[in-house]
Amino acid sequence: MKPRVLVLYTGGTIGMQPSDRGYVPIRGFGRLMKEHLQTRASHQLPEYELIELDALIDSANLVPSDWGRIGGEIVEQWDAYDGFVILHGTDTMAYTASALSFMLRGIDKPVIVTGSQIPLTETRNDALDNLVTALMLAGRAEISEVCIYFDGRLLRGNRSTKLKSAGFDAFDSPNHPWLGQVGIHIDLKRHLLLKPGRREFLLPAFASDAVSVAQIYPGISARVIESHLEPDNVRGLILQTYGVGNVPDNNPALLRVLGRAVEQGKVILNISQCIQGKIDQGVYATGASLNTIGVVPGADLTLEAAFTKLHTLLGEGLNASRVRQAMSVSICGECTC
Repeated sequence: MKPRVLVLYTGGTIGMQPSDRGYVPIRGFGRLMKEHLQTRASHQLPEYELIELDALIDSANLVPSDWGRIGGEIVEQWDAYDGFVILHGTDTMAYTASALSFMLRGIDKPVIVTGSQIPLTETRNDALDNLVTALMLAGRAEISEVCIYFDGRLLRGNRSTKLKSAGFDAFDSPNHPWLGQVGIHIDLKRHLLLKPGRREFLLPAFASDAVSVAQIYPGISARVIESHLEPDNVRGLILQTYGVGNVPDNNPALLRVLGRAVEQGKVILNISQCIQGKIDQGVYATGASLNTIGVVPGADLTLEAAFTKLHTLLGEGLNASRVRQAMSVSICGECTC
């Protein structure tokens, strides 16, 4: 019996068409998808049904509450399907894939997030191949996690990041091997795939302003960091630091601002500006100073995974101590801890 796959169309380039304002999302993607798939050997595909979000998202406009909308739809439909494909814009695709991995913990079915750099409505596009392959991957029972599929690469969703603005090979997972590669054959790296777990779905109350992000740069002032932490609604700050986690330790005012925020119950997470590698706050004195004031080292988390994991834990209602503890361990393969 063929697997049954739900396709959730959230918006994004894959379903856009030109307008006098540039590309915009259009409704009726199911009809467009059916027309294109009829030209393929559709008998080789899983059975599928498509749901469109009521309000389509240009992914540049995505906000954290949208993760709850998408995750809620998947949870509601979970028992009726063998796998899921989420069609999403590329700008924030890695954020959504990461967020879903933390909401859909312990899953035993594939959730494949994909999209395209050129819309399906254009004659030359990457949309159709990404769509067809994502459907086939969503029918593979050996996949039990949230993944991004794009241009021949199957990536762990919470290890992924968008590295190219125009290339078809837009996504990669710099700190983790690909889970599969698609060429003439679909080659899954089964030893890398997460095992099915015990289902622990979570739909937290996401607050758009709960987490802020600040990048360290030469000459940064304490006031800049303070401005990220001042709003009462901000409960977490992600610091993008140099190398293995270094900040200017000759700036005592900056360290005082960070230390005071930790004392106030805010969670400060340290991740690297570097694409590859992990945080080691004890290697240099400039990083060790962060250990002293209670900044959490973020291992090799991507910005997208760090941002969505912190949002999810805070939205779960955990106190600062429990959030810091959970940020230091891997929940669903998002870091090498």
